[in-house]
Amino acid sequence: MQQNTLTESTVTASDVDWNTLAERVLAGDRLTTEEAVGILNCPDESVLDLLAATYRVRRQYFGRSVQLYYLMNAKSGLCPEDCSYCSQSKISKADIPTYNLLSEKRLLDGAREAHERGSKTYCIVISAKGPSEREMRAVTTIVPKIKAAYDLKICACLGLLTDEQAGDLKDCGVDRVNHNLNTSAEHYGKICSTHTYDDRIATLGAVRQAGLEICSGGIIGMGEKPLDVVQMAISLRDLQAESIPVNFLNPIEGTPLSGQWELNPRYCLKVLCMFRMVNPEREIRIAGGREVHLGSMQPLALYAANSIFVGDYLTTKGQLPESDYQMIRELGFEVTRHEDPAMPLETSETSSP
Repeated sequence: MQQNTLTESTVTASDVDWNTLAERVLAGDRLTTEEAVGILNCPDESVLDLLAATYRVRRQYFGRSVQLYYLMNAKSGLCPEDCSYCSQSKISKADIPTYNLLSEKRLLDGAREAHERGSKTYCIVISAKGPSEREMRAVTTIVPKIKAAYDLKICACLGLLTDEQAGDLKDCGVDRVNHNLNTSAEHYGKICSTHTYDDRIATLGAVRQAGLEICSGGIIGMGEKPLDVVQMAISLRDLQAESIPVNFLNPIEGTPLSGQWELNPRYCLKVLCMFRMVNPEREIRIAGGREVHLGSMQPLALYAANSIFVGDYLTTKGQLPESDYQMIRELGFEVTRHEDPAMPLETSETSSP
């Protein structure tokens, strides 16, 4: 099928028929770089039209479902990397808790809370360049116990991985590994010097080779250009990442990017629409910074995305779970989760729109 290519020299974003673009995506067309940049350049007055078209794609693959994730910061701070956005890096002066790997009991308690909150996936995250032998042993020991007790999917975020480590995670029952690209290959050197973009690609290759699902996304608002955001989205499409978390920079005091505020809610919505259009059948998650940058417009974001974290993030607070449940319920959406009739979203208010 022939694609129509939107170029900056011939077509402006205001000329785009977003419904036609959505129809092409639903027909199996892949957006070009220029078309994806055009979504980010959508005029503010056309954002609702863009969202309506994007929702057609989201609904085709995910209906009205929303998946909940629960994040456990299993090891905080003490990281030797110099990622400029991160409060846990070696160059950060942020006032955060620092501790080594949590005990097995604490990790099991976190899994129980994830289950009680209706999460389908429990994310175990450590701050590190890569896991030590002790950390690998702890994770591979606890994962079977979590799955037996709570029947959760497990996503592990442990830093750079070797082929052997990825294989060990697969063998113990980990379903998915998170390792974010964070930004484009061209912009990466401006946010980190202690490892490279190619190091991250190599880890994702090891994850895929081990037969694990890939969870990989990025952070918006780190001084990148719209083209960088698009290149990241297309790279994730090429990697066939099953799950794509889209974070919006929370410029934490004490980090090099502290004070960098360049996002607004309309642009954040355009970013989520672009990720959906470029990766139509993939899980798109509104991740860190959604409360800060989307604010009262958070519900609109779920017309593009189909997943959120419920609870807190690594070193920053999220909104109350009850607010998330209410938001989902009032949209007429439903949580996708393990079978448990006692989950908090089962209320008489849940109904089709």
